[in-house]
Amino acid sequence: MPDHVLTAGAAAAAPTRTASAARRTSGAAVEPQRVCARFHAAIELIGARWTGAILRVLLTGRLHYSQIRESVPGLSDTMLAQRLRSLETEGIVAREVLSTAPPQVEYHLTDKGRALEPVLDAVREWAQRWYPDPSASHIG
Repeated sequence: MPDHVLTAGAAAAAPTRTASAARRTSGAAVEPQRVCARFHAAIELIGARWTGAILRVLLTGRLHYSQIRESVPGLSDTMLAQRLRSLETEGIVAREVLSTAPPQVEYHLTDKGRALEPVLDAVREWAQRWYPDPSASHIG
């Protein structure tokens, strides 16, 4: 086993040191970890522009198209329609046509979509800690 791989026993002996930290500080040559195809596909899907904001809004419940659009400033009709179609195709969002006159459409997260809540919460927490507030003025 290479020196830079942290074993379970070593992890127990040094609980504050992660395997990646051990690799960075060991001085040994580090082989980059190959990106898993599933991870890559998932991060491309949820990381597409506007998608995270749309998913965050849909975590509040069933919403009409206009409610989603109004909740995400700067989101165009075209982009919202594209993202909703993509998320629907992936089984993350469900589209339901209501039997009203005139017909109305609601969007909501499927179980698969709701399973993203902890991921979106983690991104929100990271952003709160590390990302500057875009509405704050940076006049120097």
